[in-house]
Amino acid sequence: MDKIILDNIGKRFKKDWIFNNLSYTFHANQSYAVQGSNGSGKSTLLKIVAAYLDPTVGSVSYFASNQQIENQLIHTSITLAAPYMELPEEFTPVEIVKFHLGFKNFIDEMSIAEFLKTVQLDKESHKTVNQFSSGMKQRLKLGLAILSKSDLLLLDEPTINLDANGISLYQQWIKKYASKRIILICSNNIKEEIEFCDSFINVNDFK
Repeated sequence: MDKIILDNIGKRFKKDWIFNNLSYTFHANQSYAVQGSNGSGKSTLLKIVAAYLDPTVGSVSYFASNQQIENQLIHTSITLAAPYMELPEEFTPVEIVKFHLGFKNFIDEMSIAEFLKTVQLDKESHKTVNQFSSGMKQRLKLGLAILSKSDLLLLDEPTINLDANGISLYQQWIKKYASKRIILICSNNIKEEIEFCDSFINVNDFK
């Protein structure tokens, strides 16, 4: 995917506009921080870019090799990690990864064992997710998003529930595995999440 064009988009829930008149172009090999106050619409914008939500007005267009991609095919090019995404609590990480690999492959053809070691869950592979701490769950979600092949990487509050070691892992993964993509990160202005970003968008500017 070469670029994503937001053409004068807006999103309204009932009578209230979350944001409006937002035009922007996201380019490959660039990372973008999406900022704004709580409730400003950061996550809503991320869902629209992911084609999970439609804008109330305006359009979102996706291009690869100067050819427009149909919106219904975008999901094959996206990986996403967000607080509102739930992992199946009764599954082990091995079962979750096997299911995930039915849709997306890991970068460098990483094996399941290598993936679990990278996200530091290799010693917990026999446990079900409902036995995991919130930090362990977040490492697993981030790993599935960042370490998988995709043209568009979307992260919503990526360091939530992570301790210092988890934040360090997140930053290492971004540096090592997230190049050559379009990256959007929603953040409440947390330096560790977005300090590497090339551009910054504040949703509050589109009210």
